Amino acid sequence: MTYSETIEYLYNTAPMFQKIGSGAYKEGLDNTIALNQRLGNPYEAFRTIHVGGTNGKGSVSQMLYAVLREAGYRVGLYTSPHLKDFRERMQINGEMIPEQEVIDFVERMRPDIEELHPSFFEITTVMAFDYFRRHQVDIAVVEVGMGGRLDCTNVITPLASIITNISFDHMQFLGRTLPEIAREKAGIIKPGIPAIIGEYQSETAPTFIARAHETESPLTFADQRYRCVGHDGRMFEVESLLDGYRFTLQLGMEGDYQQRNLCTLLAALDTLTDRLPRPLTTMQVRRGLAAAQVPGRWQNIATPDDPCPILCDTGHNEAGLTFVTTQLARQHYRTLYFILGVVADKDLDHILPLLPRDAHYLFTQARLPRALAAEELATRARAAGLEGETVATIPEALATARSRATADDLIFVGGSTFTVAEVL
Repeated sequence: MTYSETIEYLYNTAPMFQKIGSGAYKEGLDNTIALNQRLGNPYEAFRTIHVGGTNGKGSVSQMLYAVLREAGYRVGLYTSPHLKDFRERMQINGEMIPEQEVIDFVERMRPDIEELHPSFFEITTVMAFDYFRRHQVDIAVVEVGMGGRLDCTNVITPLASIITNISFDHMQFLGRTLPEIAREKAGIIKPGIPAIIGEYQSETAPTFIARAHETESPLTFADQRYRCVGHDGRMFEVESLLDGYRFTLQLGMEGDYQQRNLCTLLAALDTLTDRLPRPLTTMQVRRGLAAAQVPGRWQNIATPDDPCPILCDTGHNEAGLTFVTTQLARQHYRTLYFILGVVADKDLDHILPLLPRDAHYLFTQARLPRALAAEELATRARAAGLEGETVATIPEALATARSRATADDLIFVGGSTFTVAEVL
């Protein structure tokens, strides 16, 4: 098979949550365990760090990846979903998995895939573990796909388990309340393995404390160790709550929400330093953070030919969009053109009230079956007091906004990872 044929085979053979939603969800680890066993449990060949949470796990994963690379380790990174290229999901030291590696894995595992009928995410997780072992990574940063307890990444025993925060998302699978969601996320905390929780939330902290007690795991709440006292663009001022010392760090990315992610990362590094073969230096941490980038997180994609800034952000749930809209409110513009597309299973009753009322919306939809129809989104949005127009596709919506905007305006693209992916 060619690379394009291989990817098409994966999309058509294995149910993919990002495309079809709940029909692709498979509860339990049986398939993942079976696939790993047939490969000799490749994840046992290297150290891992497990990163979960509702928001911020992608950013924290990228920060860890960049710092560990700067420290001289050979580092694997497994994240999801991808924005432009399937190969973004698995990287080693800044290089995506080669196309031929994807082809070879699928051809080698095709009989097992057709026997076990695993999901798309189960296949890609095992592919990443196999790739990391064969290329002898020292350590891999592994991002949870969804939840934690039953997520197929949860076969690893990591150096540390990091849970960034808890908010409402994927409630049909993880629970309708924050404590219920926290119980699923806490499932990645392993016996005796340190756990770092990004935020002390009164509704969820008891769940993490109980899980840590049950597993005899050292527990740290990052926001009881560090706080960000201010930031300007990519410069962040942080205070240690242990001794009051303040210092400034530069990140390779922007966004208000990176304040919490950065504090989570620093608390995790405090724990990891004693568990790594070589301790990290302050300069390695600084250089790594300055290089860390996550496409689609408060990213300006405007070109010199564009009339105004074009910002995009993949925030798509209540917590993520709260940060996005708060930061949008601080921008200066005459007209805000807001290109909005969401997936069909999104809880719009919680999301639409968060969005700015002063924007002109271009309601649209991504090119995937799971996308909510633009017409339905427009109807729901207008009922919530948001005004605008329906545009059939995301490229057409962006072209429309570009044609109308002036130098005093702002274009924003968001509502879904897949909406942002199409403009990138």
